[in-house]
Amino acid sequence: MSKLDIAGLTKRHDGRAALDDVSLSIGSGEFVALVGPSGSGKTTLLKSINRLVEPDAGTIRIDGRGVCEVPLADLRHGIGYVIQGIGLFPHLTVAENIGIVPRLMGVGEDRVAELLDLAALPADFAGRYPRELSGGQAQRVGLARALAARPGLMLMDEPFGALDPVTRDSLGRAYRALHERLGLTTLMVTHDIAEALLLADRIVVLLAGRIRADAAPATLLVSDDPEVRAMVEVPRRQAERLQAL
Repeated sequence: MSKLDIAGLTKRHDGRAALDDVSLSIGSGEFVALVGPSGSGKTTLLKSINRLVEPDAGTIRIDGRGVCEVPLADLRHGIGYVIQGIGLFPHLTVAENIGIVPRLMGVGEDRVAELLDLAALPADFAGRYPRELSGGQAQRVGLARALAARPGLMLMDEPFGALDPVTRDSLGRAYRALHERLGLTTLMVTHDIAEALLLADRIVVLLAGRIRADAAPATLLVSDDPEVRAMVEVPRRQAERLQAL
């Protein structure tokens, strides 16, 4: 597990502040969800951590070391990264997709069977190609690949957003169990407020590039900030309508 410290992070796009002096600390082993409307800066913040985006100002430290002090390849190999589009290589088998990061690192460690088991996939999936997988299965392979280099920090950008509701719920709960089992530190971007409330230890609300709230789910549910309250009221109203049926 890793500790993440962000201080004064600022990034502008075409004169508009995507991130405006954002400071955030995530302790080792925490699961933090990052929520907010489209354009609020969530993905920009996430991508700044593994330097897919270079901020204009501010610092990011992982376990006390600035991300700019680490060779880029080493930095990214040490961070698990899962995105909605999965990004599996179509010409590689499942086993080859999972093993690509250890091979690039030169560690020569064959953990495919172990990682398939962690991702709750049968061992015989190792020889399949991405085109032969369902959306949920492919996302499980993406998770397995992200875990292959034994990262302490996992960054997840709408990892379950393209899945049907049943698969999304199942995979979310499965990942939370993996987070606990492996002692990970997780920062997950999601538009699904209910998902954030049910999975995360803390929820950080970004609005217009600034942190508007940072609290445990139970605390966020009783926020007196009208914009934050409007967000968390959505799943509550949905639950009430379902109950009324």
